[in-house]
Amino acid sequence: MTTPRLRPPEHRVSPRAVPMWRLETAIVSVVFAAVLCGAAWGVTAAAWSWVPDPVLRYAWWVPGLYGAYAVAEIAVAPSWRYRVHRWEVTADVIYTRTGWLSRRWQLVPVSRIQTVDHKQGWLERLFRVATLKVQTASHAGSSTIEGLDAADAQRISEELAARAAELRDDAT
Repeated sequence: MTTPRLRPPEHRVSPRAVPMWRLETAIVSVVFAAVLCGAAWGVTAAAWSWVPDPVLRYAWWVPGLYGAYAVAEIAVAPSWRYRVHRWEVTADVIYTRTGWLSRRWQLVPVSRIQTVDHKQGWLERLFRVATLKVQTASHAGSSTIEGLDAADAQRISEELAARAAELRDDAT
């Protein structure tokens, strides 16, 4: 008897997800950097007596360091995420792999599916990708696939919903 081996799921997400993740990270980073700059300006302009001198002297380092981190994150993280995130739908299971530093492998039996959600935010519509969320009765059993080609996400959601309905009808 051979032991089944956990293998990487067959499909990658859409390559269009990479620039979308870059833009999404850039938008969040710019907003957060603006908040940090506002805080640094507020601390230095107010010159409160209770604020230690090193904090006043180095207050602008915080947004600067965050900016350097954000540039590195925008350059590296989306490509890394694309290489790692995979998915596969077989006759009886939805199989996903996510995670950068620690990996999460998830197998969701089609027979346990309760709902299949196909979501497409404004940024996803711009890049023609979508998010597919498969929910079971167990929170831990739910699975999300981000960055799917929009047409694939719609097709898969319709197929999974039909297959799950057939399996529920067979169980009665």
